[in-house]
Amino acid sequence: MNTSEDKSISLFHDLIDLMRKLRSKEGCPWDKEQSHASLKPHLVEEAYEVIDAIDSGDPDKLKEELADLFFHIIFHCQIATEKGEFDIGDVMALCLDKMTRRHPHVFGDATAATPEEVIHQWEQIKKQEKGYEERKFVVDGLPKYLPALQKAQKLQKKVAKVGFDWTNINDVIAKVDEELGEVKEAIRENKPGNIEEEVGDLLFSIVNLSRFLKLDTENVLHKTIYKFVERFKKVETELASMGKDIEKCTLEEMDAIWNKVKINQKQGARSQSPE
Repeated sequence: MNTSEDKSISLFHDLIDLMRKLRSKEGCPWDKEQSHASLKPHLVEEAYEVIDAIDSGDPDKLKEELADLFFHIIFHCQIATEKGEFDIGDVMALCLDKMTRRHPHVFGDATAATPEEVIHQWEQIKKQEKGYEERKFVVDGLPKYLPALQKAQKLQKKVAKVGFDWTNINDVIAKVDEELGEVKEAIRENKPGNIEEEVGDLLFSIVNLSRFLKLDTENVLHKTIYKFVERFKKVETELASMGKDIEKCTLEEMDAIWNKVKINQKQGARSQSPE
């Protein structure tokens, strides 16, 4: 074992001791009153902050956010230890066992030459594991709190594995057009319940289109959101430079600046593209 490994082990034990101290009688009032349930929103927030850090490309930011997420794992393990359910050693042992078992092409005699073969093998192994026998249907096992776009894409991947999928992109596009037509019809009929249902169907078909194009729908929408944010900031800046209060501007005034910003951004993107 080298010095770096010794240091990591020592820091790991220090972190566990710190967590115990925070939950002790002499510890932190906030930390002492937390439970698995109360920490759920914070855990989700930390996970998304890790994703933001990855997108930023800043290693220091990623290191910091991973530290926060890692602390949550330690936190949950300490709560479970106090309740006599399991400890962090049990979690690590389970992780080692599961990852070794699910990679027989690395640690066993199986072969998997492509990422697709690895995924297929992974799914087959999961079906033999404890808890999987409770799944009676192909569509079972969707995480309850997964964001809707991710859940839709995961569901579509599940049914695609058994052949319930489009055969070509034109059929997918036709389905999007069909669903958009049904939204328009529901609006014309002015039936709120139908409108909600048809908009949901349209969103689901858009997710299908993204999946068929091998795009991550959540990531695609996030990029569009941030693009909109940056453009609208420029609209606000432009209006302010003209001495105008955005809250008193008309839609036509804002839209004119928006189109100007959009054109400038596209021209800038083209000028930066390699010849």
